[in-house]
Amino acid sequence: MAVAKKEQELIVTVSPHIRNDETVSRIMWTVSLSLLPAFVFGVYFFGPRAVYVTALCIVGAFFSEWLVQKMTGKEITLNDGSAFLTGLLLGMNLPSSAPFYIPLVSSFVAVAITKQLFGGLGYNIFNPALIGRAFALITWPRAMTTWFEPTAAFVGLDAKTTATPLAILKEGGMQKIIEIFGDKMSLYTDLLIGHRAGSLGETSVIALLIGGAFLIYKKYITWHIPISFLATVALMAWIFGGREGFFTGDPVLHLLSGGLILGAFFMATDYVTCPSTRTGQIIFGIGCGLLTILIRLKAGYPEGVMFAILLMNCFSPLIDRNMKSKVFGLAKEAQQ
Repeated sequence: MAVAKKEQELIVTVSPHIRNDETVSRIMWTVSLSLLPAFVFGVYFFGPRAVYVTALCIVGAFFSEWLVQKMTGKEITLNDGSAFLTGLLLGMNLPSSAPFYIPLVSSFVAVAITKQLFGGLGYNIFNPALIGRAFALITWPRAMTTWFEPTAAFVGLDAKTTATPLAILKEGGMQKIIEIFGDKMSLYTDLLIGHRAGSLGETSVIALLIGGAFLIYKKYITWHIPISFLATVALMAWIFGGREGFFTGDPVLHLLSGGLILGAFFMATDYVTCPSTRTGQIIFGIGCGLLTILIRLKAGYPEGVMFAILLMNCFSPLIDRNMKSKVFGLAKEAQQ
């Protein structure tokens, strides 16, 4: 009788109620692993400079996290992989031409200020790597907009500076960019493979998509933010991106250029700084897409992914607050 009564008891505990074997450390290192194909392409096209810049970012991120945690008496958490991932993402957002002090100072801003001073992992308001890049761009604009030709760095010749596809598009339009790349098919092919100037994370779209698909397969991220982000950029670029009038823009060029794929799959989906509900994530992705295309088409800066994600990070708490999931079993209030 006592056994039967025991089986009928309702045990209530605090959330979370659904548990699995995933840990913060496993997630962070798996996300870092998913960036490996894109990083390999970055090394292929930009040579040892890609390893040098990224290594400085990772070392700076490790040291910054250790320093703050040591000074504040907190547990040292370098092995959880979050500092490594922040350094890796920051490195992939920098040009291969960046001098040594930019990765080091930017990683300190990303980890020590943006992450640790807000309380550590899980408490930061903004994406740390993007804040680090934004700080570098504002502080050293010339160094952050000096791009090397990819093949020159790979074969060991003296690196030549050049413009990114989005910069060429902004200055000379579609005709100018086709003149440089030959034709649209050659342009799209180079963008897919990664043979173009840009940051280390703007190399191979194919490699980035492989990494993004892996994260979706592992269920570390969902499709809601990346697809809504990319679809919004494509639609707005098609409608407003052409100089000949409405519906004359090239959405494929905008999808394949800049840091859009890196941002949509690896940075906008950051657990801490994006909304937690599915509807909220779609709204977040649409907002990122609208801001990205607005900056690309109307602002003086040719790229807008970084600013778009950081601006939408500000709205994440508001989106979550107004997009709460329906409470299971809640009775409707009687209508007056």
